[in-house]
Amino acid sequence: MSESSKPSRSLAGIAGIVAVATLISKVFGLVRQQAIAAAFGVGPAVGAYNFAYVIPGFLLILLGGINGPFHSAIVSVLAKRQREEVAPVVETITTLVGGLLLLVTVGLICFADPLMHLVAPGLYISPAQAQLEGITPAEFQLLLQTKAIAIRQFQIMAPLALLAGLIGIGFGTLNAADQYWLPSISPLFSSVTVLIGLGVLGLQLGERITTPQYALLGGLVLAWSTLAGGLLQWLVQLPAQWQAQLGGLRLRFDFQRPEVKEVVAIMIPATFSSGMMQINVWTDLFFASFIPNAAAAVSALGYAGLLVQTPLGILSNMILVPLLPIFSRLSDPQDWPELKGRIRQGLMLTAVVMLPLSALMIALAVPIVRVVYERFAFDQQASVITAKVLMAYGVGMFVYLGRDVLVRVFYALGDGETPFRISLFNIFLNALLDFLLVDAYGAPGLVLATVGVNLFSLVALLWLLQQKLGGLPLRQWSLPILGLAVGSGFTGITSWMALGGLQQLWGTEGLWIQLLQLCLAGAAGLGVFCLWAMQLQLPEVNQLIRRIGQKLGR
Repeated sequence: MSESSKPSRSLAGIAGIVAVATLISKVFGLVRQQAIAAAFGVGPAVGAYNFAYVIPGFLLILLGGINGPFHSAIVSVLAKRQREEVAPVVETITTLVGGLLLLVTVGLICFADPLMHLVAPGLYISPAQAQLEGITPAEFQLLLQTKAIAIRQFQIMAPLALLAGLIGIGFGTLNAADQYWLPSISPLFSSVTVLIGLGVLGLQLGERITTPQYALLGGLVLAWSTLAGGLLQWLVQLPAQWQAQLGGLRLRFDFQRPEVKEVVAIMIPATFSSGMMQINVWTDLFFASFIPNAAAAVSALGYAGLLVQTPLGILSNMILVPLLPIFSRLSDPQDWPELKGRIRQGLMLTAVVMLPLSALMIALAVPIVRVVYERFAFDQQASVITAKVLMAYGVGMFVYLGRDVLVRVFYALGDGETPFRISLFNIFLNALLDFLLVDAYGAPGLVLATVGVNLFSLVALLWLLQQKLGGLPLRQWSLPILGLAVGSGFTGITSWMALGGLQQLWGTEGLWIQLLQLCLAGAAGLGVFCLWAMQLQLPEVNQLIRRIGQKLGR
């Protein structure tokens, strides 16, 4: 909605709201994943769940996620409109999207088996092929069990397709109306339902929950509780929309409204663009299904991915959510000088928070995984597998978020086609890199392939944005980012050396010892980075230091 129709909030104020809400949601998400790891380790229940969740989760992230295409398109259009214009537009978009996604949901349920074959063909290997490739009878039976569980889970979670669109529209509507708390915290409800489901299952089975014979039951509980979480995530935002008069459940078929056409014009290419990135996730799992212990490989990808996405989600929402409406309001050519300053701000903030975090993820991967996950069914061997994947994820955190900043600039300029074209090329690039790296490096190789794709996207988007905006001071921007990268290298080395010294002094066993070592080694590394960053005299760093000082002084 326009500035005149809503209260003014500073970028830092919005970022604070989003950070707190997202932090709470991410903490619960991490606890949920810890509970799953403790109950099932890297066994068939969670391995099947990672395969079964590919398409429903792809749609939930793609359509229903904050900063997703539905959210971005709605904010980009409604942020420029008066409040009284919003309800008819939102109801029309909901009618259109809901009808289409209802058909998609029915299709997913009916064609679950062939779709699962498409997602994970390695699970459908024949006995003769298994023998030819040296797969043992025990491993082959594990593949069959994983496939059966995955198909059942997929059918249960199919309605997430419909819920995803409704959630994404609601998120965008509330953000455009300057409401950030509920959209940022609502993923909490999905984690809560999974924790409740696992809690009930644990009370019923006790220690038997970790045994292989209950893998099917555990897998079904995971699927049903995930669906319940998606439903609750949609329901909780409806009262806020109704109270703010931002549209309800009324069916509207006014598809010719200019605002609706504008939303669709951004939403369709943005959906395909973001969808291309999610197809890369499917491509990774496609190749992962051929790794001999596929369940362990995809489980490690999921566990390590969450450890990265927890801080990444918090920090990305802090940066992207408040910047997107600002980008949209600066889309007029006369405002491009200020827009360029905001783009620089987004990239510098990304470098300040992501580069040192990447260094810590790489240097401290093993103790991070052990502290977070290693208990009950998740043993030391699972920790080693997951830590290797986490290190690979850590390499690409800056390029992942930096690319997202630039994509949002294109959306704000009404150009969803350019990111789409790049993402389309990335499908082939990702498949090629997966093919080249999976045999040599296994699951970590799949992650490194994704890092390569994101790096290419970042460079291509920067070059194209420079052409679009009549020039960007790329050399001027790159020097401080390079300086921050060098400082992050010292951060990683300091943390790694500190960890080695502490392990020689205290050993490596015991949760509290591991946690203390992790905290001290991380603090040493961050201390070095802070001293280094202060010497660079970057406005974003100085502003961040002043703000922290103000908070501590209260």
